[in-house]
Amino acid sequence: MSTDACRRPLPTTMENAKTEGIVTGSTGSWYEVATPAGTLRCRIRGRLRLRGVRSTNPVVVGDRVVCDTEDDLNPAITDILPRRNYVIRRASNLSKESHIIAANIDRALLMTTLFSPQTAREFVDRFLVTCEAYKVPVTILLSKADLLEGHREEEQDFCLTYRRAGYDVLRLSGSTGEGVESVRALLAGRTTLVAGNSGVGKSTLIGSLLPGAEVRTGSISDSHGKGRHTTTFSTMYPIDGGYIIDTPGIKGFGLIDIDDAELCRYFPEMMRLAPDCRFYNCTHTHEPGCAVREAVERGEVAWSRYESYLKILDEDDKYRK
Repeated sequence: MSTDACRRPLPTTMENAKTEGIVTGSTGSWYEVATPAGTLRCRIRGRLRLRGVRSTNPVVVGDRVVCDTEDDLNPAITDILPRRNYVIRRASNLSKESHIIAANIDRALLMTTLFSPQTAREFVDRFLVTCEAYKVPVTILLSKADLLEGHREEEQDFCLTYRRAGYDVLRLSGSTGEGVESVRALLAGRTTLVAGNSGVGKSTLIGSLLPGAEVRTGSISDSHGKGRHTTTFSTMYPIDGGYIIDTPGIKGFGLIDIDDAELCRYFPEMMRLAPDCRFYNCTHTHEPGCAVREAVERGEVAWSRYESYLKILDEDDKYRK
């Protein structure tokens, strides 16, 4: 197991009544910080807000922070230690630049569903691109597996698409318990982010893994076939020597800071083929002798993945709600 910044032993105190801790919860302007002496409920200093002005949330779950505890009644986060990685998306509020979902992550579990609700392939691909860009390994969980009886063709197509791309895909069912222990095996000693649209079963999974945790679960809207938000803010729970992070449902995933020339690198199956293209700077859109396009035509690269690549490439600001 790597000795990453998120799990190194925390010093008990620092000079001038300061201590280090890990942000385990965020509720608007308040942050829960786990320290050797216990959990602190902190605000952040004004100057720290200014440093994070390009983001909706300058401090996020998973951050390793420094807290000023001189005033026992009003502890404050005064600094953020360097992040090893994070998962980021374009903020829905366009007055801001970005929204960081969580930081210092060993693995992301992307929960998807083919039915009730249906997870759009483009959403999956955008999430994977961001994780590739920020070096966060991803396992895809195909949730609500108990609803797939009679839909094997759709299931096989989904699994084949992403396994060919290089991702593990696990079947999961909150109703039957299928796959829960396989997920548990991924968690020991790691910090794991659980993400996905509303209604895909994130909170149900965490409730199965941590029966004592107070995790809210919701239902699916009959009129829209979409999940209702039940988790309002990201929360980190300790489990098996590591942590698991429950996140609010994500409606859309706008990309940020992804350069056109680098986009292919974040589609692993395309990146493996790129050296065989006739031109070293091939964009995989129109050039003759393009190994990527030829693989798409042969069915070796899924059309849905290539289509996502083209759509992202075509967007000036790499943002879509």
